[in-house]
Amino acid sequence: MSTGVIIALIVIVAVVLVVAAVLALRARGPQHGGSLKRRFGPEYDLAVARHDGDTKAAERELAERVRRHGSLHTRPLEPAERERFEARWAAAQERFVDCPREAVGEADRLLAELAAARGFPDGGQYEEQLMALSVHHAHHVEGYRRVHRVTHTRADDAQGGGAGTEEMRASMVEARALFEALVRPDRHDAGRRRTGTEAGEPLPAAPAAPAAPAAHAPRTTHAWSLGKRRPKES
Repeated sequence: MSTGVIIALIVIVAVVLVVAAVLALRARGPQHGGSLKRRFGPEYDLAVARHDGDTKAAERELAERVRRHGSLHTRPLEPAERERFEARWAAAQERFVDCPREAVGEADRLLAELAAARGFPDGGQYEEQLMALSVHHAHHVEGYRRVHRVTHTRADDAQGGGAGTEEMRASMVEARALFEALVRPDRHDAGRRRTGTEAGEPLPAAPAAPAAPAAHAPRTTHAWSLGKRRPKES
C-alpha cells in the first residue's frame, strides 16, 4: 500500500472522528439534562410530567424551545407605553372585586399584548408566545398559563362559585410576577425614571368612579388583596 493511500486513510479516519465528536457534543450541549433543569426550573418539571416521566422526551422539547427562541432579542418599552400597561393592570386589579372573571380575562389579554410589545411572538399565537416566554422567563410563565386557562374555561365549569373565585384570584396573583418581569425597565435605561409609581406597584384606579376616602393612603406592591379589599354585599 502506497504512502499516499495510507495518508488519505488516516485523514478520512480523523475527519470521521472529528465529526462524531462534534455530533456528540451537540447532542449533549443544549439538551444536557442538568443545563436544561437549571435554565427552566419549574418548567423542566412540568415538561417531564407532561411526557409521563420521560426525561429524554421532555429535554428534547425544551432544547427545541431554546433553539427556536433562545436568541430572541427583546425591545425596551417607552416610558409612556410602560405607564399605559401599568395603569391597565391596576385597573384590572381593582375590577377583580366586582367582576373577577372579566378582570382575569383582561390580565390574559394584557400579558399577551405586553409580551408582543417587548418583542415576543404575537399573542394571537398563544402557544408560540408561551414557549418563547418560557425560555426567557421560566420562573414566571406559569402565571400566564393559569390566567389563560381560567379565561378560556366556561363559568359553569367551575366547581362551585367559591372554588372558581379562588382559582381566579390565585391565577391573577401568580400572573403578576410575569407582568412585573416584562414591564420593568431594562438595565440600560434603569436610570430613566418615570413619573408616578415604580414598575409593578399598583396605580390608582381609573378616575371614572368617585375617589374613595382612603385614596390618599400610601399603597405598596403588597397593599392589595384581590377580592378582599372590602366585604362583598350579601
